[in-house]
Amino acid sequence: MTWTRASRDLKDPNLWDAIYFDSAIPVDPQAKAYMVKDLQSWSRNYLLMPIKVIANVGLGVIMTVKRLLPFQFRSYWLMHRMAVWFLNSFATPEACYLIVRHLWIGSNIVNFLVDNGPDPTLARAELYPRTVEDLADNAFLEHDLILYNFVLDYHAAQQRYPDWLADVQRRGLSFRSIRPIEVDIDVNQRGWFQVLDMESALELFKICYSLCVTSDEFHRAVVSLQFDESFGLYFSKLTGEHQWNHVIRNRSPLAPNSPFAAAHNLLQHGVLSEYLNRYLELQAEAARPTTKISK
Repeated sequence: MTWTRASRDLKDPNLWDAIYFDSAIPVDPQAKAYMVKDLQSWSRNYLLMPIKVIANVGLGVIMTVKRLLPFQFRSYWLMHRMAVWFLNSFATPEACYLIVRHLWIGSNIVNFLVDNGPDPTLARAELYPRTVEDLADNAFLEHDLILYNFVLDYHAAQQRYPDWLADVQRRGLSFRSIRPIEVDIDVNQRGWFQVLDMESALELFKICYSLCVTSDEFHRAVVSLQFDESFGLYFSKLTGEHQWNHVIRNRSPLAPNSPFAAAHNLLQHGVLSEYLNRYLELQAEAARPTTKISK
């Protein structure tokens, strides 16, 4: 998708053009076009608020009942197949594209930190979905497990190799893990009911997520979003650049946000991931050796 600029009116500048063409923080152009289109969705403007009320009432009931019951129901199989059905049936293709793309970006980010961290032999992320159907193979659960296991392994490796950063600076950064993102979703093909923007879809899906995992697993998934600050600092330590850390909105795992805000926090997490991935893509391009053509 290419962005079509509206006709310029100095007395009535276009909000969406300003958001799209503002390049203070680089974002992949195609992903940004889908993100801005998603923000314009009529479902976001007219359905998001009532959907939030319904979703939070449902979430509150599920969380309360699960805390009171002597057992914890969970079914990863059901959750992921419901996710595939829900996204294919009700979420816009643009929202589906951005969600699938986000899981690929997560693997790029983790693997970059592994390659340039204290121990390059740490377990690497292998989650690279291309379609909504690929999410059925426990993709959301695996995404969370990758994050938490990486944080624990990364901390242990830093303790084992206290001089690791000097070694990385000596050999230079590697960008081999930044794989081009290949999402196979046709945004021109959509069903009659595929009208939900990304945040509205996430609000409704959190009901299914909380139902199909244990209370502790749902809490773990919610708090995972607040590790954005930690990942930002991991990057700053490697690159020496701190000027963009202020854009991180999900912070402080020691002071976790309410699970009722999980959908919006997840939206912010997705935006930050796009920032980081684009930063890495640009750095990888700058690091490639240029071939001089002799005359």
